[in-house]
Amino acid sequence: MGVSQDFDSILFGAKRLVRNLAISGRRKLPMREAFVQVDPETLTMDDALRELQLTREQLIDLGILIGTDFNPDGFKGIGPKTALKLIKQHGSIDSIARSKPEFQPPAELERIRSIFLKPEVTSNYALQWREPDVDRLVEFLCGDRDFSEERVRTAVAKAKTGFVQETGKKTLESFFGS
Repeated sequence: MGVSQDFDSILFGAKRLVRNLAISGRRKLPMREAFVQVDPETLTMDDALRELQLTREQLIDLGILIGTDFNPDGFKGIGPKTALKLIKQHGSIDSIARSKPEFQPPAELERIRSIFLKPEVTSNYALQWREPDVDRLVEFLCGDRDFSEERVRTAVAKAKTGFVQETGKKTLESFFGS
């Protein structure tokens, strides 16, 4: 299961995607002074594949056509409806390219597909719950990922307050030395 705003989670193989979980009920529209109501929603891969009548591999090709984090621009002139029609008609990006010589798939098509189908993962990690390093978070999220520094600092301040409150609580496990 994934909790994310990013539909790529389904392409990576998440069986269930929960969106809008951390949003307070409304979201500001880009470049406007307007807000829209936002409710949590759940999507499942099986439902998406059944509704679209696609395989997971075809869904990945559909994502590549429209645009993903790994092929951000998608294909010029191909939106979601056209991409779905092409995938249903031809089955894959490779088949589209064979039948339409003007259509050029990305040079790294197989690498992009493998990112979703065979992602590099590790099981060699350890989680440590501690106070966040605010400066490093700001550097990573604002410097490298273009987040708003004010919003990051506000969120970190809330997280730190919650962390302090939670670490002061005793759990049943603490009595047994887990």
